[in-house]
Amino acid sequence: MELRDLYQEIIVDHNRRPRNFGALSGFTHSAQGFNPLCGDKLTLYIVIDDNDVIKEISFEGSGCAISVASASLLTESLKGQPIARADQLFAQLHEVFTNSEEPDELEKLGKLGALAGVRAYPSRVKCASLSWHALNNALHGDRTDENTATTE
Repeated sequence: MELRDLYQEIIVDHNRRPRNFGALSGFTHSAQGFNPLCGDKLTLYIVIDDNDVIKEISFEGSGCAISVASASLLTESLKGQPIARADQLFAQLHEVFTNSEEPDELEKLGKLGALAGVRAYPSRVKCASLSWHALNNALHGDRTDENTATTE
């Protein structure tokens, strides 16, 4: 129960005071995300250097507490990290969001583990995963809008 309370505090904190919020000038990659089911929308901005490291990352937009907190946690976790780490976290969180069992290594995700609670509320998974799908699209997609109503 204490861990659940800590995770809820992390979500509330990142919603109230989102990290890396605002447009980023000079970005090299960006993507938009939109969830028409609940109205969450965001734009993710990324600056990647010549060594494939995420030098800067930010977001702007609006949405529910889980959507905003997830985007904030994403930016906080990936600033200064290589693209390979972003890909690894995307895969891990996709597994956390979609697997009905408690992940064995949830604590290795650190603060990102706070997002695991959405599994109990299937309609909220799209809120938590919106920024992560936008990230994946910005890094590897065609840079078009991400619409979570049509993605897994």
